[in-house]
Amino acid sequence: MSDKIVKNLNFGDNARVNVFKGIEKLTKAVSSTLGASGKCVILEDGSGNPMITKDGVTVADLITLLDPVENMGATLIKQAARKTVQEAGDGTTTATVLAHAILKEAYNLDSKQVNTRDLKGGINKAVDKVVKHLEKNSIKVTGDMIDSVATISTNNDPELGKIIGNAFRAVGETGVVMMEPTASATTEVEIVEGVQYEKGLTNSNFITNKESKTAELDNPLVMLVDSPVESIRQIQSILEYVIKNNKSLLIIADMEQPVLAALAMNKTKGNIKVNVINAPTYGINKKDTLDDLALLTGATVVNEDLGDDMDLVSVDFLGTCVKSVTTPQETIIKINKSTEEVDKIIVDIKSELKKENNPGDIIRMERRLARLSAKVAIVKVGANSDMELKEKTDRVEDAICATKAAIKEGIVSGGGIALLNAADSVKNPSLYEYVLLNAIKAPFKTILDNAGIETDFKLNRQGQGLDVVTGKMVNMIKAGIIDPLLVTKSALRNAASVATTILSTDCVINNLRINEGNR
Repeated sequence: MSDKIVKNLNFGDNARVNVFKGIEKLTKAVSSTLGASGKCVILEDGSGNPMITKDGVTVADLITLLDPVENMGATLIKQAARKTVQEAGDGTTTATVLAHAILKEAYNLDSKQVNTRDLKGGINKAVDKVVKHLEKNSIKVTGDMIDSVATISTNNDPELGKIIGNAFRAVGETGVVMMEPTASATTEVEIVEGVQYEKGLTNSNFITNKESKTAELDNPLVMLVDSPVESIRQIQSILEYVIKNNKSLLIIADMEQPVLAALAMNKTKGNIKVNVINAPTYGINKKDTLDDLALLTGATVVNEDLGDDMDLVSVDFLGTCVKSVTTPQETIIKINKSTEEVDKIIVDIKSELKKENNPGDIIRMERRLARLSAKVAIVKVGANSDMELKEKTDRVEDAICATKAAIKEGIVSGGGIALLNAADSVKNPSLYEYVLLNAIKAPFKTILDNAGIETDFKLNRQGQGLDVVTGKMVNMIKAGIIDPLLVTKSALRNAASVATTILSTDCVINNLRINEGNR
């Protein structure tokens, strides 16, 4: 008897129709959450417990369709949503709505007259034109505008928006804002000393929080190594000390793969609480970063090139921090209050910076200042029930990411208006460009549908739009109805990428299910 899996094949229109059915089902569920009047969705989790959310990515992640081909379509759209979250922290629903709209517009064309290659090229060309217009018309985020960005991303919760805005203002441009659930019923901000380090997870087995996919250590010892760790034996004494004293250990070092794998395996087995992060990149930046982390944590950098023998390294080389949180992209290290030595170095760097003329050295000094003077704002989210807490933390997490993106690249008119304006700015589009330009009206239309508004008016001025809460025409920026530029760009590019890939597909192959055998 063969152990090979029998495959079911779908071709041409039949394949595309079934894939699109799955996309439509997913989009209908996710799009209901979009906009100021978006609705919540009640979901059953893997344990059979109900949960309520207005977070698009949460809705999408928990959807698995019965039909395998339809589920492939839904899964492909999820990829666009997930990538948008990874890049910008928000925009999952917009990416889903856009991908569906692009496919719908493309399928409305006469298939006999469509050249797939030209269609893909036309859509991508239109994306570039739209993005160029968005970048040209973006506005830098300042002052109370931060509150507006956060409010929009918390699904129009002004109280939460204000709290998040205060958190970002408290830490300044060099600081970090993060979220933690709390047992309290109230939501507040705590400011602590800390630093954002640009290296993330090295092995998924180090993850301690499966929901947020982060590796978190409380009060860990900190080991900084400027030389490659080639054998577990080199750090054996350190590991034994950590285990014996029931401590946790954060290692910042480049490790040979067998050493990294051994530590990850022992962490998984519960033998040791450890997390390994790669050392900074080579050169002067590496030295500066390690030296700064040493100052902040009280550690001594181990460097064999300077005469340190890895085999003889003792616990005296280790520093400490309050907490470390490592995501796939970065690590936040919360530290004890900065020392007089750190304060003195900050003063010295500022003094040198005033006299420095070399652009490279100026950038280097500014990076060091950002690291040494940085603060961490923790938005401690509270609620009256576990269900409310889950829904609230989802919103706050999205809002923090979106606000960060807005501060980084600026904002554009919200409510789908920026995309409408961008579409109108493209002159004499080709047939295939028009597919994209017509599709990007979908977020605006979805927001109106969710608000129960039936209207077909024409927007006459750049940035003018409809406030669905008041029903009045307003200047979207002045009214605080805004979107981060990075979120809008990422959603558009990822939606177009997935959609054009699907459009170029003519065959779908799936594993044959038992109930499909008699079809």
